[in-house]
Amino acid sequence: MRYVILGAGAIGCAIGGRLFEHGHDVVLVARGDHLAALASEGLELRDPERTVKLAIATAPTPAAADFRNGDVAVLTSKTQHSELLLTELAACAPPSTPVVCAQNGVENERLALRRFSNVQAMCVFMPATHLKPGVVEIPVSPLTGLLDLGRYPTGVDDVSGQVAADLNASSFGSVPDKNVMARKYLKLLSNLGNALQAACGTRSEDPAAEELWRLAREEGSRCFEAAGIEVADPDLDAERRASLGSLRPVGGHDLSLGSSWQSLARRTGNIEADWLNGEIVLLGRLHGVATPVNELLRSTANRMARDRTAPGSIAAKDLLDQL
Repeated sequence: MRYVILGAGAIGCAIGGRLFEHGHDVVLVARGDHLAALASEGLELRDPERTVKLAIATAPTPAAADFRNGDVAVLTSKTQHSELLLTELAACAPPSTPVVCAQNGVENERLALRRFSNVQAMCVFMPATHLKPGVVEIPVSPLTGLLDLGRYPTGVDDVSGQVAADLNASSFGSVPDKNVMARKYLKLLSNLGNALQAACGTRSEDPAAEELWRLAREEGSRCFEAAGIEVADPDLDAERRASLGSLRPVGGHDLSLGSSWQSLARRTGNIEADWLNGEIVLLGRLHGVATPVNELLRSTANRMARDRTAPGSIAAKDLLDQL
């Protein structure tokens, strides 16, 4: 089973790097300066215990990865890039190709299922930072992350079991979960703070930021209830996450900063807020639930991304006053 990692940034390189390190055939599909660094110097994977350099095969597009029977596509891009990658994948891979959606949000699986018959939803709990081309930092060890998965929309199959087995043998914790989407919806509630962190910096000891995050989660919960969406038990999920352990330093920056913060820091020009806070806004509009907090966070994060504004440039109190 060869793993083709589509959109190999922080999460994709961590998954692909560990699988490769443990003897699996891997291709990293990336772009720009990051692709150039991976191709010329290899992937530099750092954790609290060690740094490794891995000479993993790379490709600029799914077609260049030369898909064949038995391959598994692992989609690890942010959702704003999924449509293009899936369109390119559908042009070069058979529709029976398993596609694993290892991403935040709940839209990627629906996008993939339009094109591929076997879609696996993966709930990713793995802190990872990618700020420099060719370098990814993971502030936990010896377990790299928790990657539970199941077939979308429900169930598990042989692919779920094989991928979980390969991940478990490659420094991850992975459990086949027939109802993994309930976990992904629960995680979405916590991801509603990503745009807030990107805009305002860390929430620690900032009452205005804590209030905005609380209100955003309350809106999300009301929308899930109105839409009849099942959400996993938070206590059981917290128990599962506790098995990963605590963050430890790697390098000289704060490794608790999330993927949206990293998007602003790298000046990418785009951010995933439309598929995190925007998912709640969409549900609210469909089911008659007011979502002013998530709309404010969505629009603020998008404006900052378009303007290449540095992360943490806005005071949470100013956003609360706008609200």
